[in-house]
Amino acid sequence: MIDYKKTLNLLDTPFPMRGNLASREPSMLKAWQEKNLYQKIRTACKGRPKFILHDGPPYANGDIHIGHAVNKILKDIIVKSKTLSGFDAPYIPGWDCHGLPIEHQIEKKYGKHLPADKVRELCRAFAREQVERQKNDFIRLGVLGDWEHPYLTMNFKTEADIIRALGKIFQNGYLYQGQKPVNWCIDCGSALAEAEVEYEDKTSPAIDVGFAIASAHPLLSNVFGVSVPENVQTYAIIWTTTPWTLPANQAVCVHPEFDYALVQTARGLLILASELKQICLERYNLTGETLATCKGQALEHLPLQHPFESRAVKIICGRHVTLEAGTGLVHTAPAHGLDDYFIGQSYDLPSESPVDGDGKFIAHIPLVGGLSVWKANDVVIDTLKTNEHLFCLKKIDHSYPHCWRHKTPIIFRATPQWFIGMNLHNAAVAATQNQTLRELALQAVDTTTFYPTWGRARLEAMIRNRPDWCVSRQRNWGVPMAFFVHKDTHALHPRSLELLEQVAQKVELQGIEAWFALEASELLGEESKNYIKLTDTLDVWFDSGTTHDTVVKADAQLTFPVDLYLEGSDQHRGWFQSSLLTGCGIDGQAPYKALLTHGFVVDGNGHKMSKSKGNVIAPQKVINTSGADILRLWVASTDYSGELSISEEILKRVIESYRRIRNTLRFLLANLMDFDPQTDTIDVTECLEIDRYMLALTEAFQQDLSQSYERYEFHQVVYKLHNFCSEDLGGFYLDILKDRLYTATATGLPRRSAQTALYHIAHCLVRLFAPILSFTSEEVWQHLTGDNNDSVLLHNWHIFPEQSDAKPLQQRWAKIRALRSQVLKKLEDSRTQGEIGSSLAAMVEIRAGAEDFTLLSTLGHDLRFVLIVSAVNLIQVNDTQQESVIVTSSTHTKCERCWHYRQDVGHHTDHPTLCERCVSNLYGDGEARNYA
Repeated sequence: MIDYKKTLNLLDTPFPMRGNLASREPSMLKAWQEKNLYQKIRTACKGRPKFILHDGPPYANGDIHIGHAVNKILKDIIVKSKTLSGFDAPYIPGWDCHGLPIEHQIEKKYGKHLPADKVRELCRAFAREQVERQKNDFIRLGVLGDWEHPYLTMNFKTEADIIRALGKIFQNGYLYQGQKPVNWCIDCGSALAEAEVEYEDKTSPAIDVGFAIASAHPLLSNVFGVSVPENVQTYAIIWTTTPWTLPANQAVCVHPEFDYALVQTARGLLILASELKQICLERYNLTGETLATCKGQALEHLPLQHPFESRAVKIICGRHVTLEAGTGLVHTAPAHGLDDYFIGQSYDLPSESPVDGDGKFIAHIPLVGGLSVWKANDVVIDTLKTNEHLFCLKKIDHSYPHCWRHKTPIIFRATPQWFIGMNLHNAAVAATQNQTLRELALQAVDTTTFYPTWGRARLEAMIRNRPDWCVSRQRNWGVPMAFFVHKDTHALHPRSLELLEQVAQKVELQGIEAWFALEASELLGEESKNYIKLTDTLDVWFDSGTTHDTVVKADAQLTFPVDLYLEGSDQHRGWFQSSLLTGCGIDGQAPYKALLTHGFVVDGNGHKMSKSKGNVIAPQKVINTSGADILRLWVASTDYSGELSISEEILKRVIESYRRIRNTLRFLLANLMDFDPQTDTIDVTECLEIDRYMLALTEAFQQDLSQSYERYEFHQVVYKLHNFCSEDLGGFYLDILKDRLYTATATGLPRRSAQTALYHIAHCLVRLFAPILSFTSEEVWQHLTGDNNDSVLLHNWHIFPEQSDAKPLQQRWAKIRALRSQVLKKLEDSRTQGEIGSSLAAMVEIRAGAEDFTLLSTLGHDLRFVLIVSAVNLIQVNDTQQESVIVTSSTHTKCERCWHYRQDVGHHTDHPTLCERCVSNLYGDGEARNYA
């Protein structure tokens, strides 16, 4: 007795059903490295148009977290998709290696009192170790790049070129020395960049303080135009949340156009903004009568007495004053606030800080000398209570700047620092053609493409409102500001540019240590007795912000400006901005053509991840348990323009999605096992119509997805790929195709036509999946091509055979599929009601209108294969109300081999359990198919 199951074309593939990615991926990585895949891709791409994504350097400190993984995977998806799109897209990874966090790690381990040269030695070794740890994790993610030759900001050549970049900024006139209030971290003992500051809630003492008006009677009578009572104490009232800054007070500021009221109260005459008067009086538990009002301009130069020091200050005018809170009069300490500093400059107010780098008042400062600023708060408040100048004290919770490393409140403190001036002009450009650095940067923002588009408004607002950039730091581990300044005048040496280049040449050979070991006399000779070396180092944002100059321009395989920078949304105030400013300062343009921003990773409930909450998901854990492709699929399937949610439950859904994708790919591979594309491919004109339709549909699908890749819409790519696999393939084409693949003559045209289509579809899909599921796609590629030395990334998007009727085919079959869906619904209803088992056990009668009848009747006998039923009776009706689908159970016998219920089962005496079609496919010329 014949076992007809063995006569079916049921092929298998060594491509396993289970991915076992965690165990299989490392061996694939090893294979990539052994065959030098990255360099092979470079060779294959030689001569193509360039696409350059410049890597924003992660900081070389600590193991990578899930945010790092998101960033690197997104970059890798883009680079690989551009490679498949026909570009030469080299990827040079980099690291940011200088700065306080690394120095802080060394201090924690070895203490704060090491010699400076020892600190630099230990920092360099620590950074190198961190780079290696992070590099291994990035490689494990499947990120392809020139990992053997990454750029490090601590490479001697790069350190030298950072000094040269500083020289270019200086030569163009954007660098100056000034004593301005800067963000100062007491714990760091250094100035901070804007990007190193984050805002957290803080409880502060909010106080209303009265500044007595000297000789009030005649002055106020003149200003307000009323007779002011004699011998009545008069106060200008300010409000502040930083009582410790009052020792540095130099003035009280009013808005020149606001109305100010002279209010008579039980505590004397008070000057308050008219709009805030009632709120203030309620806060002081006072009632009062307004005697007169005047504009703020009329109060200018009114003399005041400092509330606890024996010196006079005055009222000045400034447009930064608001009516949002307080009294409408602003305590002004130019040493402790930028607005205060700038308005103070116009009134020639002193700006020296009474606070040292440790956050303590200098010893000779009255009342608070030697105290920390935070302890000074209490002393100042107690003094104001005692001398009755305190009108109100309340504790308030408000947003306050904190150091992003230490998470401690910072202070604003005027110190001698070096700045890149936002409102300075390029000294090398004629004045008539010149723009300020701010104007150049805003112009560059306007010509940059943003993904998502809201990034433009965010960066533009930051550039429009940002202060000058403080680029100097008071640390050991950083690129030096390699200038010599005069001992007495502090002026830069007149040959500073020439000297910078000489220093850069030494640094290129020995690293930044060369500057710190340098004796001034080596370069200056006799002049050295009049000059001293600067000990300041550069802000690390200058290091990374100039990589367009120090890395991109220095590498022949890269092009300037680059096509894309991609980082997290916090980099609008960090790397995006520092790169933009240095690009405009050096070249007068942005170093990038486009910016892509991704959000932060949160847990499944939208909460920020933290170890204390126990909701941290480490990328290493996901890789070791599920594989890097699962992490890559999660990244790609999430809309990165907002927050990216991850949890164990979310990852379980991703794994299930991956399984469905893998099963689809496995089905394709299995049914191509006996297909040799060199000998078995059928010319597209001879293929069955449904096969030609699927080729046309898949080609259009590939075009659509390549555009989604081009727009960086990866979540749409994943959604469309998943939908194509489950609906167009699994729910339609492959479901119909199984009968032909399994039961048709193995080498006959109907089956080879199907395999020809599957071959093209498989090649298309494996390439479309490759940027995302890199490991799985490479595995599929080896099985598909049989060439272990080849790689999917050495190719472009798949090229389909040309079909002149591709669009009409898609339109025709779109209508057929819509009608098919109606029939499938009826079949499912019958199955649910127990009227039929499988759909092959059914006979279908379709009563269709003229247009649908004509369409379906063109399929002839193949219509039953499209509907996956054993028989179809197609009837034309003229009335739409007569249109219907009727499902009945077949009365015929089931064929043992193909499972169709056919009247001709048993007609062949030698094969009584087979239908004539199966007999022909096994022992005759094989069945004829035209459409499906």
